[in-house]
Amino acid sequence: MTHQHQSDDQQTPAADEAPAAAALPPEARPLPEILPDASAHGSDESAEDTAPTSQDEAAPAEDLAAAPAPAEEPATAPSAPVAPSPAALKPSPAQARPAKAAAPVAPAPAVPPTPLEEAAAFARVSEDGHVTLLDGEEEVAVGQVPDATEQDALAYFVRKYDDVRAQMALFEQRIAAGAPSSELGKALGQMTAAVQERHMVGDVATLRTRLAALETLLGDYRIAEQEKRQAAQAEQRAAREAIVAEAEQYAATPAERMPWKQASHRMAELFDEWKAAQKAGPRLSKSVEDGLWKRFRGARTQFDKTRRAHFSQLDAKSAEAKQVKERLIARAEELSSSTDWGVTAGKYRDLMDEWKRAPRASRKEDDALWARFRAAQDVFFAARKAENAQIDQEFGENLKVKEQILADGQKLLPFTDVKAGRRALNELRGRWEEAGKVPRGDIRRMEEGFRKLEDALKQAENEHWRRTDPETKARTNSALTQLEETIAGLEADLEKAKAKGDQKAIARAQDALDARLQWKSALEASASELR
Repeated sequence: MTHQHQSDDQQTPAADEAPAAAALPPEARPLPEILPDASAHGSDESAEDTAPTSQDEAAPAEDLAAAPAPAEEPATAPSAPVAPSPAALKPSPAQARPAKAAAPVAPAPAVPPTPLEEAAAFARVSEDGHVTLLDGEEEVAVGQVPDATEQDALAYFVRKYDDVRAQMALFEQRIAAGAPSSELGKALGQMTAAVQERHMVGDVATLRTRLAALETLLGDYRIAEQEKRQAAQAEQRAAREAIVAEAEQYAATPAERMPWKQASHRMAELFDEWKAAQKAGPRLSKSVEDGLWKRFRGARTQFDKTRRAHFSQLDAKSAEAKQVKERLIARAEELSSSTDWGVTAGKYRDLMDEWKRAPRASRKEDDALWARFRAAQDVFFAARKAENAQIDQEFGENLKVKEQILADGQKLLPFTDVKAGRRALNELRGRWEEAGKVPRGDIRRMEEGFRKLEDALKQAENEHWRRTDPETKARTNSALTQLEETIAGLEADLEKAKAKGDQKAIARAQDALDARLQWKSALEASASELR
């Protein structure tokens, strides 16, 4: 019979004046010293010298939906700019490939191209490829596409107009995805410059109206972003205050009611949570940060003082604990020669309960006391085990009978006739009961062996029911009927396709027919198993 030591919650440090930290249980060791990070603080007058500093507020993450805006047209001479030739309008293979990005980006929103006949109302194209934008009452020379038809020249500058429309759609998409307002402001500035330069052909007035709406949208977005930042700061403060409140609760708990092992572990976790909260959340104001830190540090200091005093008192109780356990050992040794197995075993259980309730001595002494207490029990239980072994020897003949019963049962496997199998197993069960008890070490093995026979019969009965279930037969026959009708239709479709010489239709019909034929074969095999 084996027994365990007391829980670590009762462990007392060694009685020497200054025990090494490694010799103490975890709950008795001092908390890790908390020092300010010298690299992250300023002068001695700064309150940051007394509290761990949080990271500077990180800039919002890059918006995954952000995509680079199309490159602006190079500056041209005061005269009308000259566009590339039609051959140059086609993107090169390198340009056609998407640029590699450090992080995946969402696809740009699809913007339908502006029809040329619609864009023609806003432009005039000369025979030599000069394109002029008609913006209300104004006429603006936007560029020239030499050696190109009027349609190609117009199409080139309409695409620049569509590029701006795509940028606006992407801008709205980035706002919906939560991109940083600083980046959105830059994008809005680029679009504003493009609309003002008007190196494009299209309804520029509509672009200006939409641009004004985007400016309003960005303003509202910045307000919402600020509110979100303030909410994050409030959440950060609430998380820190929860950490401080829990630490203060531990610091205020009396030593006699303190679960020291759990509390010491939790206080270490709270300090890790404090540091993690600093790194993860936005930075709080200096006054709030310092106030919370001073409360947290004070709670840890008070907890450490209470713990030191508690384990000092345990040292004083160590001598008394030794006397109590010496008396328990004397009683255990008196019982070791008893042959009243049941009553004495109960008394040893009572002694063990008293041992668990007794205070602990120093670790070294307590281990020695426990060895003596266990040795006294071992004498008694070894004698009881020897007598039980003699009784088990008497049950050896019963074991041989039951092993033969199991061997006879194995010959019945697998069960093909469930009725005959049930009769045979009932007969074996009667012989099993008549055989009587077996040695205790073989009880489990014997019971599991007979249970396997019962499980095999039950499985055979279930399988028999599945095969003879009328509902299963009906469902299988119905499925076969429907499948045969489908196959007939597919064969007709195949013949029609062959008559037309339509190879694609023939292939589709043949594939569908082959799949249904395979399915039919599987159903027929399943139906053949049902009787």
